[in-house]
Amino acid sequence: MTTETVPYPGESLGLPKMGPGSLAGWGSRLGALVLDWGASMVVALGAFGGGVLTESGWKAWMVLAVYFVQKAVLTALVGGSFGQLISKIGVTRVDGTPIDVWRSIVRSALVCLVLPAVVIGPDRRGINDLLLGTVVVNRR
Repeated sequence: MTTETVPYPGESLGLPKMGPGSLAGWGSRLGALVLDWGASMVVALGAFGGGVLTESGWKAWMVLAVYFVQKAVLTALVGGSFGQLISKIGVTRVDGTPIDVWRSIVRSALVCLVLPAVVIGPDRRGINDLLLGTVVVNRR
């Protein structure tokens, strides 16, 4: 009789099963998204007024614009967006090195397009992560 071990998410990438550097779970990722979007709404409301929620035209895009900027800038500087930092998760390259500026900008733009981020491939990685060689990992 053979004993096979069931691979865990992230094993094929060489990530640990648990702890820092392991693949981030869905709960943490969803929580980070909600925190990011909520914070972006608050900043957009403060900067551009209530029209960001009710008007059409350029104001209708300001929450998304704020979301993109904070996600791209914070990910490039500290390896994770506002919500990811609070959720204790972050974005790195698959080899564990920090994400660079251009990957941060492209990844944030692809997340804003939604579809690349919700079409999930192996190891909980969206098309955006597969294309850029990035992965969302636990920081704790």
